[in-house]
Amino acid sequence: MDNKHGNPFVVAFRKLFQNKLATLCFVILIIEIVAVVLAPKIAPFGYEEQNPAIKLRPGFWAQWTVVTDPNDPDYDESQQYVPGHYLGTDEYGRDVFSRLLYGGRVSLMVGFFSTLMGLVVGVVCGLLAGYYKRLDNPIMRVMDLLFTFPGILLAMLIIAMLGVNTFNAMLAISIWSIPSFARMVRGKVLQVKEEDYIMATRSLGAKDSRIIFVHILKNCLPVIIVIATMRMATSIISISTLSYLGMGVTPPQPEWGGMIAAGKKFLWDAPSLIFVPGIAVMVTVICFNILGDKLRDILDPSLKD
Repeated sequence: MDNKHGNPFVVAFRKLFQNKLATLCFVILIIEIVAVVLAPKIAPFGYEEQNPAIKLRPGFWAQWTVVTDPNDPDYDESQQYVPGHYLGTDEYGRDVFSRLLYGGRVSLMVGFFSTLMGLVVGVVCGLLAGYYKRLDNPIMRVMDLLFTFPGILLAMLIIAMLGVNTFNAMLAISIWSIPSFARMVRGKVLQVKEEDYIMATRSLGAKDSRIIFVHILKNCLPVIIVIATMRMATSIISISTLSYLGMGVTPPQPEWGGMIAAGKKFLWDAPSLIFVPGIAVMVTVICFNILGDKLRDILDPSLKD
């Protein structure tokens, strides 16, 4: 391989960071990941810690949006910001900021591991289907069968059969992810396996396993990276949707979708209970989608600089 331009993935990431929007998204995601990983150190309160005396209090913005003078006739104690509860409190007096951090741990963890599980199975199926003609039809017909179900309905069906818990939700989302990885990788394998260097490697007596998992897989990595990045966004939306419907993460464990579901009862009294986790989901998904889109532009050899 010609290395005069350096490692292709290093070059790709250099190009990525030349784009201001992609760089901003990357920085936001890194900050978010560090924050949720360090949630036990950063969160000012435990996610189950309750204080009914300060339930449904607004966040820091109340210092500028409501009357704060106790002597004013319009003063309302229930609308006052409680120092330390930066994003307010929920219906049980639990700190929203702390629950947001712990909920982010669950959302990102489920998103990452469900994507990883779907990636491993889907990539292996795609490699085998693309390389072995006799396996192509049976493997891809199974993938087509999975594609016939709307993704969220397939996940709900699997959870209904296995039971409601975080692992089953993660498993359901990963199964939903498999066909996307398999189909994209298969298409790339069909293209790569006809290249001259693959023919030469085979003629030298290399085993199929080495050809598939070393030479072909290496050339499929750009496609896999792009799909995985975008799939992270889909997985986060999926676990949030399932939790919102009561089929994902079970209370009292916080999760962004579950927080939105709980907050909808207090839409008019405390709209921040919906907006805060909703913004967290929106920002995270947008950042992953933008990164995936920019990586696709950089890593796709059919596109010009």
